[in-house]
Amino acid sequence: MAEASVRLAEPSDAVEIARIQVTTWRAAYRDLLPADVLDALDGAEAEETWRHTIEQGPARVFVATEGPWHVGFVAAGMSPQDESAAADGTPVPDADQVALVSTLLVEPRWGRRGHGGRLLAAASAAMRKDGLARGISWVAEADKASMGFWGLAGWAADGTVRTLDAGGRPLREVRMTGTLSLELEK
Repeated sequence: MAEASVRLAEPSDAVEIARIQVTTWRAAYRDLLPADVLDALDGAEAEETWRHTIEQGPARVFVATEGPWHVGFVAAGMSPQDESAAADGTPVPDADQVALVSTLLVEPRWGRRGHGGRLLAAASAAMRKDGLARGISWVAEADKASMGFWGLAGWAADGTVRTLDAGGRPLREVRMTGTLSLELEK
């Protein structure tokens, strides 16, 4: 394997981050989302959104590379209180210490090479430096690959679910939670 690394994203990475997002969603979510939703994904719009996020937040964005190629990315930051709240909407006692990993994607052709773990570890380290201790992420319940990834990272479903309107089709998501004190196996 070529040299793999993770680094903080720069505005110039937005075009590759958008490409990875569109490519990954169209491949990995073709059974979860309607075709017209996937066909309507706009790379230029995604690029502008990611450039704004990289430059102004609220999340920090990290990119994974292998050799000269961008292969994945993660976005994480302080969780809004409504995202970390209990299922009944009650704020959790540690709300000021919860990070939201809003997106973690590795392009399918680069999967199973450790990039996802490196991305999560880098984001977790940054969030710990910000005083956060626990993370959450929303994962499509039917996305078995992602559910497996989070489980291998030691995260588990916390019993909170939500259903989104995915182009007229319901998409059930499970909230995963776990520690930000992650160690990669050598």
